Formats: sequence, structure tokens, C-alpha cells
Amino acid sequence: MRGRLIICSFLLLSLNGCGSGSDFADLQSYMDEVRARPKGTIEPMPKFQTYEAFTYSASSLRSPFQPPVKIDLAVKQKGNRVIKPDETRVKQFLEGFNIETFEMVGTLAKDSQVFALVKGAGGVHRVRVGDYLGRNDGKIVAINEAKIDVIEIVPDGEGGWLERPRSLTLKERS
Repeated sequence: MRGRLIICSFLLLSLNGCGSGSDFADLQSYMDEVRARPKGTIEPMPKFQTYEAFTYSASSLRSPFQPPVKIDLAVKQKGNRVIKPDETRVKQFLEGFNIETFEMVGTLAKDSQVFALVKGAGGVHRVRVGDYLGRNDGKIVAINEAKIDVIEIVPDGEGGWLERPRSLTLKERS
């Protein structure tokens, strides 16, 4: 009991020593300096310009990432009303993607039939002559070691349809 009394009194004396020195001179000098500063030196808020809404009106124009197509109006092909896409045909999986997203990565041959390997649409796909590729009813008409030839059926803008040839060339490793 007597030991506890000595320990408690020692703790009280040591705690009393922590707060006994009122050494706040540095804090007092800082407060005096702040109070001595001239009033009204705060800069005014900057004036912000109001937001003006922007409407993108070029969405119907040619993509700037595609090469420009030069069309001579005198030599412009006229569409044909006989040629048109088959609306009753069941669409294949690869027709749901733009043909520009595909690249030829190789060929396979089994017996006398040649297949091409195209990369795009989330993987590598095997296609053959007669399959369809791209959103414009692109039918594969020829496959060789260097390229895939596709004929697309596109509107001519005047109610007719045009057959447009395209090729996917082999992309070698880089």
C-alpha cells in the first residue's frame, strides 16, 4: 500500500512538470506577426467563363482515319437495282463487325480446300470461299497465300446497289 502511494505521488509530480513551463513565446510571436499583417490583401476570385455546349455535327461524315475517296462525278458508277443483298439469308457471326477490324494472319489447306485465318472479333477465325465477312454483305470469292478477295454490296446513294471489291492482305509478324 505504501508502495502504491509512492508511485502515485511520483506520477503526479512528473505530470505536473510537463505543464509547468509556459514556453509559448514562439506561438505568441507568430500570432503577433499574423495580426500585424495588413488587412484586405486577399486577391479576388478569378472570373470563370460560362460553359458553352458543343454539338458534334460531323458524325455523318467520312472518318478522318480512313483514306479519302476521290469520286469523279462524271465517271461515278451507277448502281444496279438487280444487284442487292439477300435479306432472307441468315447472317454469319463475322458479319456483325466492320471489315476494317479484320486482318489476315495465315492460310490452311485440307485436301483441295483452302481456308484463311482472319484475326478480329475477339479471336482468330477460319473462313473459306463463300463465307461472308463484314457488315456490307462481303462475300469471300478467292483465297490465296497473300490475300483474301471479298466482294461487298454497298448502296450507291440513289436507290441502287454496287458490288465493291476489297482485299485483306496477309499481315506478317512484325
